[in-house]
Amino acid sequence: MGSFRGSVVALLCFNVLVGFVFGIGVNWGTQDTHALPPASVVKMLKDNGIQKVKLFDADYTILNALRKSGLQVMVGIPNEMLYGLANSVAAAENWVSKNISSHVSNGVDIRYAAVGNEPLLSTLNGSFLTTIFPALQNIQSALIKAGLSNQVKVTIPLNADVYDSGTSTKPSDGDFRADTKDLMVNIVKFLSDNGAPFTVNIYPFISLYNDPSFPAEYAFFDGYSSPIDDNGKIYQNVFDANHDTLVWSLQKNGFNNLSIIVGEIGWPTDGDRNANLQYAQRFNQGFMTRIKNNVGTPMRPGPVDAYLFSLVDEDAKSIQPGNFERHWGLFYFDGTPKYQLSLGTANALVGVSGVQYLAKKWCVLSPSANLDDPQVPLSVSYACERADCTSLGYETSCGNLDIKGNISYAFNSYYQVHDQLDTACKFPNLSAVTTSDPSTGDCKFRIMIEGDYSSSSVNGRAGALGKPLCSILFVLLFTFL
Repeated sequence: MGSFRGSVVALLCFNVLVGFVFGIGVNWGTQDTHALPPASVVKMLKDNGIQKVKLFDADYTILNALRKSGLQVMVGIPNEMLYGLANSVAAAENWVSKNISSHVSNGVDIRYAAVGNEPLLSTLNGSFLTTIFPALQNIQSALIKAGLSNQVKVTIPLNADVYDSGTSTKPSDGDFRADTKDLMVNIVKFLSDNGAPFTVNIYPFISLYNDPSFPAEYAFFDGYSSPIDDNGKIYQNVFDANHDTLVWSLQKNGFNNLSIIVGEIGWPTDGDRNANLQYAQRFNQGFMTRIKNNVGTPMRPGPVDAYLFSLVDEDAKSIQPGNFERHWGLFYFDGTPKYQLSLGTANALVGVSGVQYLAKKWCVLSPSANLDDPQVPLSVSYACERADCTSLGYETSCGNLDIKGNISYAFNSYYQVHDQLDTACKFPNLSAVTTSDPSTGDCKFRIMIEGDYSSSSVNGRAGALGKPLCSILFVLLFTFL
């Protein structure tokens, strides 16, 4: 690293080339009810040739497991901390001391401090407009004071909605969103002045999810038959077009050479008709082939620095954006690979070894249960609010279950999340424990991994188990079917 620290220009060159030198990264989220042992996950990362990891907070146990692992780390700061960091230099210095300096000194290769997570998302209604920039400045000042500003760069993972191309589909018409443009220019200038990268999250799946008329083939990397011609630059997929809309936005505001990190990119496998194993494998392998071949975009040819989203499914994430939110992982919650994918030096995904499971038993609808019992909808709603029923729905993995199957799935999800406690399968006159696997076809009634269940592991985070699923289940169980 030392040879790259001589100047801002050298640092910028290093940031542009980091994807080529260090390979693909992944996002390691922790919004789950039962976590895999961090040491086992680190081993899995290395077994799969992954060499960079992006965290959403500074979890001590995870960072400790990353000591001397050879993995590069981006440490995140949750949005709820921005106000305190923006209003107190001392708070920023304390955060850096506790979550950066102490771990660097213990052998964790921290390269980035990610200040906030998509804080300017339009759906947040400006909640962090006044705090994100001063928080960024204070963290940078704290890194300088700690003598780490050359090694650890600040950045802000931003959603792609901070820029757009207006009514046009051409990237060359891109610019920052009008309501945040002045702020974005200040942020980008600050990043440029400090040799730091712009981090953007790009989701072709969301384009397809939000717009039924969006051409599905344009979301993938196989060569769309109706490409966009932007003054001679040809765009055959939405990732390239989206990425280069950012490049044009930077260029128009005087920052053509600012390095870009793709902080999140991936495809979910369940919870929506377009979220399935086949599409996810197709998208992620297509993207990985580009990474391996150093294929950039028309405006930025060459290596791309990117982190796949995400590593493991998180069953406690908020489903406000959609039921697919809990199914972005390359691996299931137990560390089992979902599909064949070549990452880094590995030709196929390697799962976590030595995982311990609960007993082979399930909670299902009792054969003697009365479906007209008024407790049925109340029990299903209760179970799904406190567990995960996002695999139930139109064209999802368990979309072909009948009403009895849906009820059993809900009961079992609650039972497994709550560690198969006897009291977790006591829905009044409705439930029973069985040792016969009720899974059918692609619909898996999964058994939970061993681990301490604690409400503290899922509450107080952006992705806590919540109530929006309740109304969905009523419709699913008693209208659709």
